[in-house]
Amino acid sequence: MYSASKQSFNTCVCAPSASLPPLPKLLVLSSLEICEPLHNIQQSYAPPPPTLPSKLVLPIRKHRQLIHDDSVPDSGYASAEEEDCDYEVDDIVVAGSCDDDDLEILRADPLERAFVIKWLTAFIARSDAWASADDLEEIEADRRAEAVETASRLLSVLLGVDQEEEEDCSVTRFFQFPTQGGTFVEVELNDAPLSNEDHTCVGLQSWASSVVLSERICADPARFSLSSVTNASGSPLRILELGAGTGLLSIIARKLLSSPHASASIFATDYHPEVLLNLCANIATNFPSSAPPPISVHQLDWERPEYSAPMNEPFDLILGADVIYHPDHAQWIKACVERLLLRPTLSNSSTGTGGVFWLMMALRVSGRHEGMFHTVEDIFPDASSSLTAGDQADDWQLAILEKSELGKLKGVGRADERGYLLFKIGWVLC
Repeated sequence: MYSASKQSFNTCVCAPSASLPPLPKLLVLSSLEICEPLHNIQQSYAPPPPTLPSKLVLPIRKHRQLIHDDSVPDSGYASAEEEDCDYEVDDIVVAGSCDDDDLEILRADPLERAFVIKWLTAFIARSDAWASADDLEEIEADRRAEAVETASRLLSVLLGVDQEEEEDCSVTRFFQFPTQGGTFVEVELNDAPLSNEDHTCVGLQSWASSVVLSERICADPARFSLSSVTNASGSPLRILELGAGTGLLSIIARKLLSSPHASASIFATDYHPEVLLNLCANIATNFPSSAPPPISVHQLDWERPEYSAPMNEPFDLILGADVIYHPDHAQWIKACVERLLLRPTLSNSSTGTGGVFWLMMALRVSGRHEGMFHTVEDIFPDASSSLTAGDQADDWQLAILEKSELGKLKGVGRADERGYLLFKIGWVLC
């Protein structure tokens, strides 16, 4: 922790292999102890175009929120945006510039550059616990979150320098979720790199909401209607995942319901073509010997949905995690769920209450997506409150049956996430 008002960074940096702090000690390092080496990396490998004078007076921005480009909606996993800032003029001492030849030698050294890339990658992988440590002062928490963003930008620059063409920054992630029986559900996912030009392909990466929900489902499958391959009436389960992304929830459901005798039908949906391709690849990775694949992949546009087969029949279970990051999304999703979720009828009302929609959202306390969960509460009424009566005596309405707040898992989630909200949404009779 630090509260110093001045920060001095020297452009005459040592070789990274001799100056970068050891990451096993990351949790005890302050933001200053990380920002200084990040600044040195930037000066060595990505210096700003203008030539800096020997001394420069710049405003130090003390902001309450993280800085992020708000020109497009992000996944809900991206950091919060910059808002009003308090400025304090201070001196940032920049020592006389290093010899250009020395810097060129450093930049051309493949071992040093590889060391920096490895250090930045490891820092980003460990950054969740560091950036969201308990009892941080607000300004320290903001600086840590900004340091993570800086490290990500520098890593992108270095990877771009390493190759003339954009390097494939795909990451393979392995998950083990414990079950009630003491076994584990294992999943392997490919997180593909996001496009700098197309911010609608956020489903190429696995977000923390799906990880937290998967952990809950594996711990108690019966609660989520995943303890049997059939529904209450004895028909095979029909399961739909909205905004499936990398497909974690669908893959978890299939692995929990694997049976040699009967099989549920699982449909993973998303919108972006690249996301759908990566989704198919992840399903093939986790079920290599299955032909055809045990999970069916389909494109679904919430704003303009098409209800042709297989969307022409209702689903017993609908799952969604981190799918609402724009005010319109809750309204679009509600319209889809109203059409796709199994309704109670005279024939099934005695054995159940129709289908259930489980929705997990990140609880964000700052930035563009702060309070986004309120859009769900505005669209779906609480089942315990007075509901507007329908035109018919047997008119069913979607409502929030349960709502619970869950804490973060260690090492999972972004710095702007303070927990997660899990909604159980189903039918109630008006």
